[in-house]
Amino acid sequence: MKVRRIVANIETADPAAVARFYEEVLGLTSLMDHGWIATYGSEGTMPLQVSFASEGGSGTPVPGLSIEVDDVEAVHAAAVKGGYPVEYGPADEPWGVRRFFVRDPAGTLVNILMHTR
Repeated sequence: MKVRRIVANIETADPAAVARFYEEVLGLTSLMDHGWIATYGSEGTMPLQVSFASEGGSGTPVPGLSIEVDDVEAVHAAAVKGGYPVEYGPADEPWGVRRFFVRDPAGTLVNILMHTR
């Protein structure tokens, strides 16, 4: 048996508003849309991971999602431009990532990060 995919499902009364966040800030594209559920992603293969945490690191709350990007500054600029609330960072962490936390329109705390080493 092999897990082929893990998908985070975020409950929201306004899927379109949340979709705009993931399209505008992270550049994801629509993979499926049934009206009541929409799935966004990107081309190519991404590693599958699931984490379990008692805190978010550096004394932060545990984020609902962690998304690795190749340019955290560009994503941060897009989040700020879009008016999405940045709640932490950007910060260089001792474990080798630069990251920030932002809330999507559904209220989910999202950890946006890139590895620095």
